[in-house]
Amino acid sequence: MVLEGVILDIDGTLVISNDVHANSWVEAFAGYDFDVPFEKVRPLMGMGGDQLIPKVVPELNGEEGTGKAIAKLRKKLLFDKYISQVTPANGSRNLILKMQKAGLRLVVGSSASSEELEIMLKIAQVDDLLTEVTTSDDAEASKPAPDIVQAALKKGQLTPDKVVMLGDSPYDIESAGKAGVGVIALRCGGFSDEQLSQAVAIYDDPQNLLQHYDSSVLGANA
Repeated sequence: MVLEGVILDIDGTLVISNDVHANSWVEAFAGYDFDVPFEKVRPLMGMGGDQLIPKVVPELNGEEGTGKAIAKLRKKLLFDKYISQVTPANGSRNLILKMQKAGLRLVVGSSASSEELEIMLKIAQVDDLLTEVTTSDDAEASKPAPDIVQAALKKGQLTPDKVVMLGDSPYDIESAGKAGVGVIALRCGGFSDEQLSQAVAIYDDPQNLLQHYDSSVLGANA
């Protein structure tokens, strides 16, 4: 299959951020007297906050009331306390440069807010390379719903059969699958191969994918 484009997840894929996000959620829930252990939140990283909050505390809604307040606090904690702990994934910039050189159209498909995404792209050292982005603002429902991937396809004027997604979580795989898009999964998000088993291929991180680029599904464009 000759590809025309790649949809890019950012958190856990181009930046190492899933533990950081989980810790910010734990603290935000605690700020409203919900004792939620890290172990309960961490497996949900990659899922949008609107989906995560009712999974963790079923009586809450991420769109209103206490749930909305927790989401707001989580965002504040991320920016004020935790963001300095986020680091670029190994090889992120070089992989993006390689894909661009191969003529692939790259579109970011992230459940993050536009404000969060802007910072994460800078941390990944790719903010000057990736200009076509979709965020939570472009989707009614976040991952694992297909909305983000569908929005990225539309923005890039791409068809599902000519695209793969680069992601790190089972929610990327589920979201993309509902939109008819296959996923190359990266282990640097902290999920097991079993959890990523529905991906078309699994690599350690962007650098590992870059090392195997020519033999990967991206290689037809090399």
